[in-house]
Amino acid sequence: MKKVLITGIDSFSGTHLSSYLQNAGYDVYGTSLFLSGDKKYQCDITKKSDLLIVLKNVKPDFIIHLSGISFAAFDTSEEFYRVNTIGTANILDSLLELGLNPAKVILASSATVYGNQGLEVLDESLCPQPTNHYGASKYAMECLAKNYFEKLNIIIVRPFNYTGINQQEHFLIPKIIKHFKQMKQTIELGNIDVSREFNDVSYVCEIYKKLLESSVASEVVNIASNRGIKLLDVIEMMQEMSGYKIEVKVNPAFVREGEIKSLTGSTKKLFKLIGEVEQKEFKETLREMLEA
Repeated sequence: MKKVLITGIDSFSGTHLSSYLQNAGYDVYGTSLFLSGDKKYQCDITKKSDLLIVLKNVKPDFIIHLSGISFAAFDTSEEFYRVNTIGTANILDSLLELGLNPAKVILASSATVYGNQGLEVLDESLCPQPTNHYGASKYAMECLAKNYFEKLNIIIVRPFNYTGINQQEHFLIPKIIKHFKQMKQTIELGNIDVSREFNDVSYVCEIYKKLLESSVASEVVNIASNRGIKLLDVIEMMQEMSGYKIEVKVNPAFVREGEIKSLTGSTKKLFKLIGEVEQKEFKETLREMLEA
């Protein structure tokens, strides 16, 4: 069995991905900032000493680096760079120091690095223009990681929005689900006419798996579907499934000036590298979350 090390294994993405890869026959190990247990190591990626212990013990065939601060409204700006940027460099430096060269090292960046491009479909040829510390820390990570391309088999991925069971409630879709589960009378949202990607976490997991098993290296690639879904349509699907209507109040504080009506990621490069990947209808994703 091939050994996969997932950093941030107890995160939303990490829990889904670890189960997905285990079911596919991989021997899955992980790191967590707070917990340790069976094949799970307590590890602070900002401390190189922690990483050296984990990597020396596991000697992974593959690494998927998910650990980091993913909530853009996190309070402390410096932490984005300490964790997302320096933490990633620590992992790459530790591999080189130990003389380890996994078959694949996948680093999770974010579509947030693109910033405001004024385009409806974003592809990897665009020059990133991050507009917040989260996006800037991920782009800084990408720039540093490219210096390791000749030494390690690295893929940098830029996931667009995805969701599923157990995602934290400060994210948009779980927030909507929670309101319907509690049968709230009203919900405050931003511009409900905009169209965005809301992919299913299982779709994302399958893409990670295909990238692991591919011969691809030294690439930056979107994890996207080019499938735009309007917030208004999400509300209508939820109303149909739950059997009751909720009043949507547009909160001006949630509306971004000059917001692009439709914004999705190009799949052209992704599907060229790994082949086309199908995903379930978004209504099925919502139903699973509502019934969980």
